[in-house]
Amino acid sequence: MSGIPAAEAGGGRPPRDPGLQPERTRLAWRRTALAATVVTVLAVRLAVTGGPFGVLVAGLAVLAWGAVLAICWRRGTGSGPAPTGGRALPLAALGGASLALLGVLLVLRGLW
Repeated sequence: MSGIPAAEAGGGRPPRDPGLQPERTRLAWRRTALAATVVTVLAVRLAVTGGPFGVLVAGLAVLAWGAVLAICWRRGTGSGPAPTGGRALPLAALGGASLALLGVLLVLRGLW
């Protein structure tokens, strides 16, 4: 017991207290998965009424939704470490961005 406070003994930083940050992160990933699901459902609705172009758009939306969901599920449930190396995270980001663009286009077209 040297009488030095713990913050000073540890290099000037107090121990990390994450607080509610992990819960907020999980909720954000769940919202991302929900938004991707809604856009995919709208794209599938386009496939029913849009002919071959609608089927192509819906197929691409389902593939992007799968990539986004693969990342969001593991991060949103906290069930284990999500794959962050290699191609998984960039593909999920690309899928999320493409679904966001598709969602804007579907809303502008009036399909909701």
